[in-house]
Amino acid sequence: MSLGEFDLIARYFKRPAKRSPLGVGDDCALLAPAAGMQLAVSSDMLVEGRHFLSTVDAERLGHKALAVNLSDLAACGAKPLAFTLALALPSVDEAWLAGFSRGLFALAHLHGCELVGGDTTRGPLNICITVFGEVPAGGALLRSGAKVDDDIWVSGTLGDARLALEVFRGTLSLPGELFERARARMELPTPRVALGQALRGIASAALDVSDGLAGDLGHILAASGVGATLDADACAAQVAIGAETNALDVDTLRACALAGGDDYELCFTAPPSRREAVEQAGREASVPVTRIGRIEAQAGLRIVDAQGRPITQRYASFDHFG
Repeated sequence: MSLGEFDLIARYFKRPAKRSPLGVGDDCALLAPAAGMQLAVSSDMLVEGRHFLSTVDAERLGHKALAVNLSDLAACGAKPLAFTLALALPSVDEAWLAGFSRGLFALAHLHGCELVGGDTTRGPLNICITVFGEVPAGGALLRSGAKVDDDIWVSGTLGDARLALEVFRGTLSLPGELFERARARMELPTPRVALGQALRGIASAALDVSDGLAGDLGHILAASGVGATLDADACAAQVAIGAETNALDVDTLRACALAGGDDYELCFTAPPSRREAVEQAGREASVPVTRIGRIEAQAGLRIVDAQGRPITQRYASFDHFG
């Protein structure tokens, strides 16, 4: 006998909630931030065929659906509190639901983030999560605070998820073990929640890298009214898996790092006087941080190689309507 909507919710998505007195199942969830805190709220939608392949493992998809939202909280320097889930399913597949909810709640538990409501319906597979976090009033990291002469930093690694996508597309190949690691970067991103919180009071601006570093950095430049020079080779060196094979040329590595997307790392700016503080924040969060450029007064983004020579290649980010 097929599960109905409310049976489905009760079996796979109902969990005890501490932060919402109603838990899952009422018309609204009730949340109250701690004294002196502001709520940080973000929504992301994942659509089959647009944001993930139909062959992705359900448990990995559950992880990624929440991870991309937690990454937004990380970019704001917020602590996760709770989330809602809106889920459209073509049919009730209990094995798929078991895997999806397992991946979803494993990551939620890791970050103390509770499911407090949402919706389910029949339709093409579509996952929409809204996540709630808290941040000290006036302490959120924003895109609009970058200043001339600030350093530009990035966390973790770049471009490895793009390598996996290109293997799926058939445009390049990787040895089996390297491909599986690249695929894990694409399907199991790590939201840099601890780093975001550690950067409060240090970083002048921040965002998460979801659509490609060059394009995403452009949002900071526009919001802050500044320009920048970016070291393409410092960025290409962050393609960790690419560095382990000689099969990829420098142009491919640059493209993966600057326009790859699906990295879910943090790109942020900070004054040169705070370099040690930035590196200490990285150590506290157990995430490597790398300086990749500099904020400048002249508008626009200039990309150079390791010798400072201009690179004319244009690196476009992912565009949902492009």
